[in-house]
Amino acid sequence: EDPSLERHFKGHRDAVTSVDFSLNKKQLASGSMDSCLMIWSMRPQMRAYRFVGHKDAVMCVQFSPSGHLVASGSRDKTVRLWVPSVKGESTVFKAHTGTVRSVHFSSDGQSLVTASDDKTVKVWMVHRQKFLFSLSQHINWVRCARFSPDGRLIVSASDDKTVKLWDKTSRECIHSFCEHGGFVNHVDFHPSGTCIAAAGTDNTVKVWDVRMNRLLQHYQGNAVVNSLSFHPSGNYLVTASNDSTLKILDLLEGRLLYTLHGHQGPATCVAFSRAGDLFASGGSDEQVMVWKTNFDAADYGDVLKTQKSGTNVDGSHHTLQSEVDCGIHLKKTKTQDSGKNHEQQEEETSLANTLEHIMGQLDVLTQTVSILEQRLTLTEDKLKECLENQQKIIQNKMS
Repeated sequence: EDPSLERHFKGHRDAVTSVDFSLNKKQLASGSMDSCLMIWSMRPQMRAYRFVGHKDAVMCVQFSPSGHLVASGSRDKTVRLWVPSVKGESTVFKAHTGTVRSVHFSSDGQSLVTASDDKTVKVWMVHRQKFLFSLSQHINWVRCARFSPDGRLIVSASDDKTVKLWDKTSRECIHSFCEHGGFVNHVDFHPSGTCIAAAGTDNTVKVWDVRMNRLLQHYQGNAVVNSLSFHPSGNYLVTASNDSTLKILDLLEGRLLYTLHGHQGPATCVAFSRAGDLFASGGSDEQVMVWKTNFDAADYGDVLKTQKSGTNVDGSHHTLQSEVDCGIHLKKTKTQDSGKNHEQQEEETSLANTLEHIMGQLDVLTQTVSILEQRLTLTEDKLKECLENQQKIIQNKMS
């Protein structure tokens, strides 16, 4: 069965630049040239939230791994962290001296990597919104930067036609891939962490092995490729191109599987959900579309066995990332599924929901602490000023 269009979201007033699913697939975030961030609910008849705060185009959005924070980067040179709730509060950090093109959380949610037109890649501590360090060897705009799944490496793509691989600990550039014939728009790590894929204005997608630093695969298209996303199984790659198409590549066979026409005008961004059963795309036609993957589930069921999926009481699915599995790895088969009793399933579900809730509370606490820290810094500065003034007064009296 071919991939099919599932939902269609309209509300942005300019080109969509970026899309990302929350962990539980209940929400989808999108950024747009209209300076807004939208959070769409995947449940029917639920309203969308429009978050206003950036002073210029929003170039990139991403949910934190737990799904309880959203990071966004903008042409206003700032990065914002939002709590995706009704209030839509955010804290802002002055990130770069140029447009922020890319934001990405490490898989533990502790670090954030940002890429900018100021030719640098910067790494931040999420919880304190504290700047840690800069990587600056690119000689043109940096379009995209991503952490490896284990958080040890960073990959960046630039208009200097290179893709650079960095060691996060030593902060050194380990390798530069220079095979692109044009600007490199997007880059990401394969879920295994062993290879990367990059998309460029030379109409190609290239896949490299980062252990041997050699080119593994090369796909030649007939339009600029703006964005790509790996399926969680690692077997497929979806791309978004200027010819308005989305393409699904089969990485095992090394061939094009599907070409999807949905957008009118360039398809600007695309992303698989964390479970891989959906993907979302955005375009310069101001539209956000959600697609059902419809691959043969057997193709990647085995690979995803570390992610257990249970059914909530209301019939919706939740997927729990293996890092919070507490060592329960369930390889599900049809028979096992029907044989599972109801209490067991509900127990698993409530455990998953509790964990998810705890992660969420932590993120909200983080935000609150960071706001308090900002206030505390202000108070400390005021106090310091007062003390210095007192010193001066005393000194004046003494003399």
